[in-house]
Amino acid sequence: MTDLSFEGKVVIVTGAGNGLGRSHALEFGRRGAKVIVNDLGGSAFGDGADKAAADVVVDEIKDAGGEAAANYDSVEDGDKIVQTAMDNFGRIDVVINNAGILRDKSFQKMKTKTGI
Repeated sequence: MTDLSFEGKVVIVTGAGNGLGRSHALEFGRRGAKVIVNDLGGSAFGDGADKAAADVVVDEIKDAGGEAAANYDSVEDGDKIVQTAMDNFGRIDVVINNAGILRDKSFQKMKTKTGI
């Protein structure tokens, strides 16, 4: 069985500095994609920013022979993330919208809404 290739495809992965986003970005890079590694670098509570998270993943992809560029914008500014892809690689083929802030909304902590 042959490996699924993304050779020449351009992939945006949001929240790609850590966790599943990082795994997705590295795997797309391994499979030949040109990867936009988007990560604001904020804390689990959504505050702060740090470029290091995205930069480390970009370096890992490049060290493995792939192509990647970092973007540090919030997903609220999606047009800037898209522009990074266009400026670096001229197109977009895949978007993995992975970014998110963990907030405990487990069932037992949910509040009920009345009038629904």
